[in-house]
Amino acid sequence: MNFDEIIERRGTHCMKWDMMEPIYGIPADTGIPMWVADMDFRPPEIARQAVKQMLDQGIFGYFGDELAYRNAITWWMKNRHGWEIEPDWIFTTHGLVNGTALCIDTFTDIGDGVVLFTPVYHAFSRIIQSANRCVVECPLELNDNHYDFNFDHYNTIMTGNEKMAILCSPHNPGGRVWSNKELLNVLEFCERHNLILVSDEIHHDLIMPGHSHKVMPLAAPDSLSRLVMMTATTKTFNLAGAHIGNVIISDNQLRKNFSRRIQALGISPNSFGIFLVAAVYSQFGADWVDLLVKYIDKNRKLFDQRIQEIPGLSSMPLEATYLAWVSFENTRLPDHEIRHRIQNVAQIAVNHGQTFGTGGKGFYRFNLATPTAIMNTAIDRLHAAFAI
Repeated sequence: MNFDEIIERRGTHCMKWDMMEPIYGIPADTGIPMWVADMDFRPPEIARQAVKQMLDQGIFGYFGDELAYRNAITWWMKNRHGWEIEPDWIFTTHGLVNGTALCIDTFTDIGDGVVLFTPVYHAFSRIIQSANRCVVECPLELNDNHYDFNFDHYNTIMTGNEKMAILCSPHNPGGRVWSNKELLNVLEFCERHNLILVSDEIHHDLIMPGHSHKVMPLAAPDSLSRLVMMTATTKTFNLAGAHIGNVIISDNQLRKNFSRRIQALGISPNSFGIFLVAAVYSQFGADWVDLLVKYIDKNRKLFDQRIQEIPGLSSMPLEATYLAWVSFENTRLPDHEIRHRIQNVAQIAVNHGQTFGTGGKGFYRFNLATPTAIMNTAIDRLHAAFAI
């Protein structure tokens, strides 16, 4: 696999590249998009073969017999994460934003509070508010350039109106891999306040060397009666356009409730996603991911080194994901000037920190899943922009 290959994505209906100018005002022919969390890499060849097989067969009717698909998910979870699951625990959603929305719809009512540990993936607050629920922010503490929980403080925030908490594990945007003790503390907090916990683990295959991620059911096996797991192939293999995700529920009652809601809404997966998952959740896919992580690790080391050379900038140590979280606070520049230098001078599209909730102000999120040459060009531009 050649991750250094520069693939032309402009004009391919690619959100990351083709929506950069309408949203940021940065021309696609000169700009560098580092905002949307997909990769500028081809997926493993086995994914392309799966789509070609469908194309060669030539009929795109209703999908039947999910055995191979479900067995691939169970194989992946057991072999890559040490977690043994049953095929009938798996629900298929149209990606994990949809999966999160379905959990909110199933397990909470209008007006209920949903806890977020902020800053966190910006889509969560958007769907909570759109569902007429209340976002309850429990801010993470920034200590020595990494995030920690403060449950003593969170306990004072709870009113009794909260019904659910959503955890990003590993954390997006900070890239933290939560320790086993931290995961236990999250579930103890949920038990104390009678909250359903939705653990979004979409990045759990992208763990940097030297770090180890534990899936929540293994961290807290005695708390499964309140746990909903969410995983996906989409971030791991750059298949976000397939809009397919796994909601995995081991508890019988939670599973029955979720199943009823899925049936009431008439939700079923698309066949392209089913074939892709069955293909990539395999030894071929595992070997590809191992190579991918090595490449991202190389990029993040280079990115950190060069970012620290710019006065006032500091990137949070990346333990997982391919999303760098960079603080610009010590530049002492007003936010509008920072944005101007990133977007207008350097012509880089990035995510603005405040969209991730409390604690995000002063930060910007950069996507490092791009060829090293493109990343280096972006950093060169940042050096020039902040030397002004």
